[in-house]
Amino acid sequence: MPRRPGSSSAVLPVPRPVVVHADEHPSWVVARQVAAGAWTRAGCGVYVPAGVSDPRALVVARAAGVHRRTRARHVLSHTTAAVLHGLALWEVEPVTHLRHAHRGSGSADPSVRHHRPLPPDEHVTDVIGLPVTDLALTVRDCLAALPPLAGLVVADSALRAGLPRSRLEELVTAARGPGSARARLLAALADDGAESARESMTRFAFLRAGWPPPLTQVRVATPRAVYWADLGWPDWRVAVEYDGIGKYADAPRHKLLEEKLRRDAFAEAGWQTVHVTAADTLTTILDRTRRVLPPGALPPTPRPHPLLSPLTGRR
Repeated sequence: MPRRPGSSSAVLPVPRPVVVHADEHPSWVVARQVAAGAWTRAGCGVYVPAGVSDPRALVVARAAGVHRRTRARHVLSHTTAAVLHGLALWEVEPVTHLRHAHRGSGSADPSVRHHRPLPPDEHVTDVIGLPVTDLALTVRDCLAALPPLAGLVVADSALRAGLPRSRLEELVTAARGPGSARARLLAALADDGAESARESMTRFAFLRAGWPPPLTQVRVATPRAVYWADLGWPDWRVAVEYDGIGKYADAPRHKLLEEKLRRDAFAEAGWQTVHVTAADTLTTILDRTRRVLPPGALPPTPRPHPLLSPLTGRR
């Protein structure tokens, strides 16, 4: 599928915060550093320098702490592994996911989610010195455990990072148990053309509502130039673009003019464009897009996909 020039398979950088383990220091030293505002507690027995507030950095710090104090063989998994692989997430969880061979203790740290069994060695890799499920198994686990929107964000990001679709489909096809049917559907719907979690969310609105799946990175030829829309339906000449807050913040005047000319070019070429922002919900995206569709584009009552609605829960 054609991709916009400059489109890359970049992953998010993996944070590497300075991690302070409480067992390396006398308790009075830890208390003094915390009281002085020098250290902030990130998790059980783990502290980071004050000012470290990035949720993904805190995930890494907590993972380092759990790895250090877990004696039995274990592997970090699910969204914890997704952060370590640099994948996008819809929401960063304040928990650590751990795969191991035994059942987790009921008195253990409640911020640690235990999963069984241990994965085979071929599905384990090392990221910044931590044992992590490999990219394919990480996505499989997320698709089965997360709500559908969150799962699609992870799958889109993984394909964009270079995970072969065939490898993902092989794992989800073999999967059984809660969430496996939805995992197979989401793997089939995942698209490496989504460049952000919000673009995945915008596409999810249409998939969930039962609309024809939009294409990503749509080529729009106009008399002025060739442009690329985030997603859309070329047959209907409808484009949908996600406008992040940083797109126009402090933009120089010539950039604003370029954007105006781009919008004019789309209209002159007969395209209807819907601009989505972070303020939009799944419902408003549908409502605003429906208003620009050509007559008869959709059936009178599109049927929402049962495995994508509701947004939470397992099937």
